[in-house]
Amino acid sequence: MSIKTYIIDAFTTELFKGNQAAVCLLQNELSKQTMLEIAKEFGYSETAFVLGLNTNSFYIRYFSPSQEIPLCGHATLASSKALFTEYKNLSKITFHTHFDDTLKISQNQDQIEMYFPQHGTEKSTVDEDIKRALGINEVLNCEYNSFHNIVMLEIGSSEVLKNLAPIFSVLRNIETSINGVLVTAQSEQNEYDYEYRYFFPWSGADEDPATGGVQSFLSKYWAKKLNKKKMKAYQSSTRTGSMEIELIDDSVVIRSNAVIFSSGELHLQD
Repeated sequence: MSIKTYIIDAFTTELFKGNQAAVCLLQNELSKQTMLEIAKEFGYSETAFVLGLNTNSFYIRYFSPSQEIPLCGHATLASSKALFTEYKNLSKITFHTHFDDTLKISQNQDQIEMYFPQHGTEKSTVDEDIKRALGINEVLNCEYNSFHNIVMLEIGSSEVLKNLAPIFSVLRNIETSINGVLVTAQSEQNEYDYEYRYFFPWSGADEDPATGGVQSFLSKYWAKKLNKKKMKAYQSSTRTGSMEIELIDDSVVIRSNAVIFSSGELHLQD
């Protein structure tokens, strides 16, 4: 069996920036175990598997090298870029996820717009061992999002955020039930409203270079805090990433770019 594949850098206009995702365009369904093995083989933080349902409607699933993920922004953006490249007449896409979300996607000139559902957060606390291993001294606020199973920490400086150097060997050995920790701060750059980084050594890679899925709750948090509906977000990882955010009704609209690194085929034994 041959499967068309793409490797795409998402949330960037430049190669070797943003976040890498592998995209597999399926003709037939694959077992969960097979998709997990493929994701392990690619080794990226997420691999997306896309199966056509009709002309512009697709079923999508996301896998890290260790488990299935309910929603992934950069892999959705990468999948959209792959489909818009494969099908030149396509301008709008509807993705149906394995966890019953419906994602509306459209191509707007050089940008791709993604409509994600909004999710809330609740007050929480963070394990002191995790905080120390992240290199964080002071936390302004701690929230928890149950859909993604992520703890969010707001700190007081985006410069401190950029320079965080977590000790991942320590983090990996801390027993926790969460998928990851999102650290965020109001931006000190005039161009952006807030910045963030996402660490998930317990469920995937050490750090996700550019993350869109967390905007389903992070954007709502900052919209309330800054009293703004339109914002610009910056991920201050080594590869960096950026996106425009707008809250419309019950949706988070994410606008950004993606660049194709390679395309080809993978071959599975029949």
